[in-house]
Amino acid sequence: MDAGTTLFSERGYASTTVREIVDRAGVTKPVLYYYFKSKEGLFHAILDSASEKQATLLSLVIQMSGTVLDRLIRLYRGVSLGVIENHTLFKMIYNLIFGPQQGSPEYDMSRYHQDIVTAIKTIYREGLERNEVTEADPEDVAMLVLGLMDFSFHLEHAFPGSTSPGRAEELLRLAFQGLQKREEK
Repeated sequence: MDAGTTLFSERGYASTTVREIVDRAGVTKPVLYYYFKSKEGLFHAILDSASEKQATLLSLVIQMSGTVLDRLIRLYRGVSLGVIENHTLFKMIYNLIFGPQQGSPEYDMSRYHQDIVTAIKTIYREGLERNEVTEADPEDVAMLVLGLMDFSFHLEHAFPGSTSPGRAEELLRLAFQGLQKREEK
């Protein structure tokens, strides 16, 4: 899976051959076919594994205690750590979503987005029930939080080291504090 992820992220799905994958992995074609049935099977296994990692993180953050902001910062840190630890996987997914068509098999890439939006909305609604946050459209809150997180990831991906490591957390705090000046009593 590591060899496939690296090659798919560097060359795209269509430009990567089974021979290149097995050579990089140090196995034979029958081994790939035994475990994954095909190059497409490997591709799906890689993306399914990423989805499982995301589901584990989202479940952890949804179940943890703390304020809405604490939990969203934990979500950002978890995703950020996952991106760092699995940089080639992030690059592969990033290229599939934002890059040119690569002739890759059909895969529901929107589920990554849908699952994280659902988690953010759940965290927000729980904070709303505890009277911890002001009322707003949960979808808008999810888009705000996800937009800040995505911006930080994209900036770091496009221009590594160009922003401070805590930038996304600072932006999340700013979003929760708001910019509106408070009237003095």
